[in-house]
Amino acid sequence: MRLFRKKQTGEIDKARLPRHIAIVMDGNGRWAKRRGLPRRAGHAVGAEKFRQIATYCKDIGIEFLTVYAFSTENWKRPADEVAAILGLLEKYLHEAIGQMERDRVKMKFFGDVSVLSKQLQDLIRETEEISTRFDGVQVNICLNYGSRDEILRAVRAYAETYAKGEAPVLTEEAFGGYLYSAGVPDPDLVIRPSGERRLSNFLLWQSAYSEFYFTDVLWPDFTPQELDLAILDFQKRDRRYGGV
Repeated sequence: MRLFRKKQTGEIDKARLPRHIAIVMDGNGRWAKRRGLPRRAGHAVGAEKFRQIATYCKDIGIEFLTVYAFSTENWKRPADEVAAILGLLEKYLHEAIGQMERDRVKMKFFGDVSVLSKQLQDLIRETEEISTRFDGVQVNICLNYGSRDEILRAVRAYAETYAKGEAPVLTEEAFGGYLYSAGVPDPDLVIRPSGERRLSNFLLWQSAYSEFYFTDVLWPDFTPQELDLAILDFQKRDRRYGGV
């Protein structure tokens, strides 16, 4: 796990890109506080940053991008901040639905969306239905997501099929089929901006062999150039998966 980074130089090798990048979009509130703005202003800028980075990933050839948008723990935040985050997501989905055919960006949602408003659930269903019509970069949005919760749900789902005599032999691959991320390759690179050095309940099962990259840059200030630095750092590593 790389805790500190040196400045990387050079251009990324597009023949050796990580297939799947996961990002904890962290630091919106601190970004706003430093500017004397309400926290919701930081989330608004962070939402635009997500749009920019998702587009850049598509342009350079990343196949999968997974972002941590709202965790199961985020409900503890002030009600107005939660409402602002979910309102921004609703606004983004309205806009995305009108552009998906043009941009050909597939979207999936990881997490328990059943507790969200009916309008937001309808938008999520429509977005995922449109996504089945074409191939392209897939953006996975973790919404009301917590990895421990995901694993517990997978265990319960397996137990239910086992009780019915329908469960497959329990292997890592079979268990993965019960996770929200079923069918999606594990992330090669996990990025966390904002100076924090932890996963915060994000993709615990899936990141067993991921490379980690931490930066002090707050998410609203995270640019395509910062993503290039993370990819450059990734491309300098030797991934042995327990071998020699």
